[in-house]
Amino acid sequence: MPGTRRRFTPEFKAKIALEALREDRTVAELCTQHGVHPNQITQWKSQLKQEAARAFEAGRSASGGQAGEKETSGLFEQIGRLKVEVDFLRKKLGAFL
Repeated sequence: MPGTRRRFTPEFKAKIALEALREDRTVAELCTQHGVHPNQITQWKSQLKQEAARAFEAGRSASGGQAGEKETSGLFEQIGRLKVEVDFLRKKLGAFL
């Protein structure tokens, strides 16, 4: 039983998956060359096929959409706080004018 689990970078996974998609070599050849199990290469290949459409989404990247939503929600919170402050100050200044 191996002691540590091997971790692969996304760049490495993409490289292997693209090689598998090209079908210049068999999966078995890729396994021996890179030292990865055939099931893992097949899984990365299918994952690349499923996620390939995201690369061509109009106007935003995969991670950019989540970052934009966080920024938008933060801005809405700030707008709400500022509205409350403005209303409070209008009430206080209205009593003096």
